Amino acid sequence: MATAQDLIVVRSRRTENAARTLICLGFCGGGTGQYHQWGGMLPADVDLAAICYPGREGRFMEDFAQTWDALADDTTQAVLSAAAEGPYVLFGHSMGGWMAFDVTVRIERLGGPAPEALVVSSANAADRGLTAQDGSPTQQDTDEQLLGWMTMHGMLPEHVVNDPDLRELAVELMRADVRVRDTFRYVPGSKVSVPLQVLTGETDTVIEPNAGEYWRHLTTGDFRHDALPGGHFYTPEVWSRIPTYIPALSGAFSSR
Repeated sequence: MATAQDLIVVRSRRTENAARTLICLGFCGGGTGQYHQWGGMLPADVDLAAICYPGREGRFMEDFAQTWDALADDTTQAVLSAAAEGPYVLFGHSMGGWMAFDVTVRIERLGGPAPEALVVSSANAADRGLTAQDGSPTQQDTDEQLLGWMTMHGMLPEHVVNDPDLRELAVELMRADVRVRDTFRYVPGSKVSVPLQVLTGETDTVIEPNAGEYWRHLTTGDFRHDALPGGHFYTPEVWSRIPTYIPALSGAFSSR
């Protein structure tokens, strides 16, 4: 029987005596489901978990977070609860990239346990704040505009597009997350000390061309930047294989 904690830390792969866990944080309008497919792409001794934000999936009875700080506090506690089981690599995509960075900063200030590595995917450097590209979609967009944005960036599976109820839910989640995103503020001087890997799409118009250089100075640890085929969500094939691009999952981290 699932416990309350199981609804927050959704573990889609467990192995005996795992060397580490890949913990994933959701993007704007997303949930945990987009990460479940990665189980078969992980090294044999790596577990897979995703953090469920309030207001969705198993936490649908909870209110959405209203501010960035509220969501970051909730996510930090969730990651720490997952980290209690052993070493981990923290991954965040798009808005989740900022969240993964902020959570790592908070965990290091609390004294750990910090991730073995932080992986930020399709996100402009946190200290850039809300750039013009990051401000889209907006809270003022119509439902049709939000659905169009999500469809254009490959966020909506076909079964969601074809189901009015699921489309309505997708818009509701996106609006809630856009509201939270718009309250994000970088705390001047914030850095992490863990190895940082940045992933960006080669044709992503949301991400600044020199995003890697901006991210580089936000860690005092090792750094690498990998450009992958595709746009904000890469190509479907690349997305399905994201863990294979993360050397830290095998216990190694080579700077580049």
